[in-house]
Amino acid sequence: MSDNPLSKSHLPMTSVKSGTVYDILPDVAGLTVKIVNVYLVGDPERNEDWVLVDAGMPNERNMIMQAAEARFGKGARPKAIVLTHGHFDHVGSVVELAEHWDVPVYAQALELPYLTGKEHYPYPDTDVEGGMVAKMARFFPTEPVDLGERVQALPSDGSVPYMPGWQWLHTPGHSAGHVSFFREADRALIVGDAFVTVHQDELYAVLTQRQELSGPPPYFTPDWDAARDSVKRLAALSPHVAMTGHGIPMKGDALRRDLDELAAHFDQVARPSHGKSVQN
Repeated sequence: MSDNPLSKSHLPMTSVKSGTVYDILPDVAGLTVKIVNVYLVGDPERNEDWVLVDAGMPNERNMIMQAAEARFGKGARPKAIVLTHGHFDHVGSVVELAEHWDVPVYAQALELPYLTGKEHYPYPDTDVEGGMVAKMARFFPTEPVDLGERVQALPSDGSVPYMPGWQWLHTPGHSAGHVSFFREADRALIVGDAFVTVHQDELYAVLTQRQELSGPPPYFTPDWDAARDSVKRLAALSPHVAMTGHGIPMKGDALRRDLDELAAHFDQVARPSHGKSVQN
């Protein structure tokens, strides 16, 4: 596939360049789209039964489509797009992809106003404790996308459309309707931004993708009590592999140790000491 600009990698890894497709599980691959990850969930031998989780940065439709074809074959088209939440870096290409593929989009009900053009997200907290990324956040988009009738609420029974064996878990804090996806059979967890594996408020860490399990990106997290409770809920699942919105996947003993530590000491190590979103 020398004509395909996408490269491919396998775990374990120390960093992932934008445009890299990497195997995580036999039926889950990741794609790094600039600074954010999307996931392709489905058996590559059954190229009609797969789902895209999140939709990356704006103007990256072609990269995501090329990744899909690299994994599932020419003309690959998912059954659906499923979103962890609606921040700009997770839905940047969702409208174009949903229209091109003519597929439904699913998100938690509380996210729907931000996906149907009705409400803006709160402005990022540029005063929050952190480094250069927090200061740059003033330039991050907060306006909603408008998927119209294409977007639907995730089923109330916790199932995930076209992802058998997975369940969605409401993990608010980073956004009101944020969700994560868990498969008990192999304890696989697609986290979204409930926690991340890169220090997202440090520009150098973001650019190098240096692995470090951290709380949610602080400049876009308005509810730190809910964020703490969500991390504790996810830690209680004892996941074997965690696939985050930012940073490279973590697995095994290192994941369990670091996630338990984050859950136990969230207020000390993840909650910022100051900022508009922080109750002092």
